[in-house]
Amino acid sequence: MGAQLTTSSEIIAKAYGRLMRLKECEKYESNLIDFASYVWPVVEPAIPFVKGWVLEAICEHLQAVTEGYIHKLLINVPPGFTKSLMTDVFWPAWEWGPRNLPHMRYVCASYSNHLTERDNMRCRNIVLSDRYKRLWGDRYKISNEQFTKVKFANDRTGWKLATSVGGIGVGERGDRFIIDDANNTMDMESSAIRDNTNMWFTEVVPDRLNSQTDSAIVVIQQRLHEEDVSGTALSRDMGFTHLMIPMEHDTSRHCVTVIGIDNNGDDVIWEDPRTEEGELAWPERFPQQAVDALRNDKGPYAFAGQYQQSPEPRGGAIIKRDYWQLWEDEKFPSFELIVASLDSAYTAKEENDPSAITIWGLFRDQNENPKVMLMWAWQDRLEFNDLVQKVTDICTITMEPKPHPRFPVDKLLIESKAAGHSIGQEMIRMYGTSGRFSTELVDPKRYGDKVARLQSVQHVFSSGMVYAPNKGWADMVINQCAIFPKSKNDDLVDTTSQALRWLRDMGLLERNEERLVAMGAETQYPARLAPLYPV
Repeated sequence: MGAQLTTSSEIIAKAYGRLMRLKECEKYESNLIDFASYVWPVVEPAIPFVKGWVLEAICEHLQAVTEGYIHKLLINVPPGFTKSLMTDVFWPAWEWGPRNLPHMRYVCASYSNHLTERDNMRCRNIVLSDRYKRLWGDRYKISNEQFTKVKFANDRTGWKLATSVGGIGVGERGDRFIIDDANNTMDMESSAIRDNTNMWFTEVVPDRLNSQTDSAIVVIQQRLHEEDVSGTALSRDMGFTHLMIPMEHDTSRHCVTVIGIDNNGDDVIWEDPRTEEGELAWPERFPQQAVDALRNDKGPYAFAGQYQQSPEPRGGAIIKRDYWQLWEDEKFPSFELIVASLDSAYTAKEENDPSAITIWGLFRDQNENPKVMLMWAWQDRLEFNDLVQKVTDICTITMEPKPHPRFPVDKLLIESKAAGHSIGQEMIRMYGTSGRFSTELVDPKRYGDKVARLQSVQHVFSSGMVYAPNKGWADMVINQCAIFPKSKNDDLVDTTSQALRWLRDMGLLERNEERLVAMGAETQYPARLAPLYPV
């Protein structure tokens, strides 16, 4: 009788233990951040785990990749934010174990073999730890046949490969391609190295995915240059969900992303929780005193890139980033006039600047004062016929995706240099000068050099008249303007100054009070009336 009671107690105890283990597994299955906290002692036994909203944001976006809502993810965070551990170490171990996806294959690349091999060993140590195997040890076993710093595999066909930028093993394709710090700070001033890295990113990486529809690319880095891998992804509008977290909050670049769909079919939105300008991202680890010291030690350029995710000095630009007004409404206002502005390249060769076009909408605020909205931006290298077709499509369809409606262009401005004159003639031949939209050739030399042309519309920006939505393609224009004249490419800058100057010269940017003053001056001193916006 006693033996039976002992046996029954053991059975109950085992059942209870299995139930508790199941509940624990469910907890970690649903939250990557909780899993990271659980396995943290394996990799950092002497340092306590500190959960902050930044880490939670990174984890929520990685979970969205796991759940299939995001297939291209770009994360820009300052150094010291545990980005490598979260992305390269914890996330693969989480997918293999708690999410029961041991078949997943990971290619992890960085500018340094040492870094990816280090994180490979960290991940391997986690999945081999007693702490991990206690809960998920029955789901797969680590293979003895592939067990190195560079690559380790499990018995469910999954593996994790460490490589360097440009050095993917022959024939290796992954379900997750993780790029962690593709660019080295010391190499960023070399245009040749930047170009080679960007060519690898745009031409090689997409071919290294197992599935073009289900596999994912995750890029995570601190910004180092306007032409780093992140800058390339944004400027080419490659479809990345962009999680951007500056150390000090910049309200003009307030980050909002979509990370899922709820039961009602509505978007699940993630939004930077900060509301005040300059509010710190992680004050527990980086208090204001430490941030100020970093700013002093790094200098304005490095701090702006690495810590603010804006690789340009905040001061000194003709068009400062703060001049742009953020349009936060999901819908555009009603426009009185829509202007497209084109700067064309000579040919489609890589050594040439790209062709670029921006679309601008003129509207009025509640006080009937004029405002200008950046509605769309595009740049690329195309041959003549393809460029004519692209311009036609943009002017007649407008490339802005939902939720904005499609707006037809009223006026097309073309800089009459390079292929611009020929394109203008072709557009006039096809559409005339007064049909669905009119085309006008603009002589850039009439208004001085590039710097002078942008300076002539600086007041339009500084007076708060220019708006842009929180979109990657808008950031592309804002970044070029903020860096100018130090940027490699300035074609979007040229289209911007060309459009705003035309609107100004047409008298469409006069505020009500200015118009009244001008009318009064013309009455009193008709022969001495000066232009409101002198060249």
